[in-house]
Amino acid sequence: TGSILYAKNIDEHEYPASITKVLTSLIALKYGNLSDKVTFSNDCISFMQPGDSSVGLKEGNVISLEQALYATLLASANEAAYAVAENVGKNAGHDYNWFIQQMNEECKSLGGNNSNFVNANGLHDDNHYTTAYDLYLIFNECIKHEDFVNIIQSEAYTAYYTDVDGNSQEALFTPTNLYAQGEVDVPENVTIVGGKTGTTDEAGYCLILMEKDSSDNPYISIVMGASEKPVLYEDMT
Repeated sequence: TGSILYAKNIDEHEYPASITKVLTSLIALKYGNLSDKVTFSNDCISFMQPGDSSVGLKEGNVISLEQALYATLLASANEAAYAVAENVGKNAGHDYNWFIQQMNEECKSLGGNNSNFVNANGLHDDNHYTTAYDLYLIFNECIKHEDFVNIIQSEAYTAYYTDVDGNSQEALFTPTNLYAQGEVDVPENVTIVGGKTGTTDEAGYCLILMEKDSSDNPYISIVMGASEKPVLYEDMT
């Protein structure tokens, strides 16, 4: 209905970490086709640091945009998010920076006036920030896309792709949120459809979810900046 049931500090600037990837996916679905090929360049890989969320894709790997979005949304792969932005930008006759520009323009067009995005994966940058309310607007637009909902509600996804030597490879992508992993109990009479986690030292622990009540009414809930993972899930529950 668009009504807000509870809100606290919803217009304060926060670092979104990997929740950024919901907007990346929205732009990809808007400008790309799921069957498009995504090729991993050196730029998609070279920025990665030990400990960054990754599914181990390498320079020269070729996967479909659909597979790349599963890696981006389900497994939160930073290299996949970058590759999505780079390849969708190129296929549109532009580049990675054009894709980032579309992210900012889309956010503003949805009414999100307190955000600035400088990358596609949410790795920390002081100039990369948003608000809980802006993320709600973005996520609410995302769930209008059946392909987006299909991805976030998946229990697992196996991607088959080609490595740099032309050999067939496969990778298993699984959700990162602890509800989907069965490590945190879902509240009574609530069905969680899916969502996106985000974590950096600067952002803290973040989570955005779509869920439904016992009458199948949909809701969106967001927690940002939790100090610890248990606190994140206590607050979300």
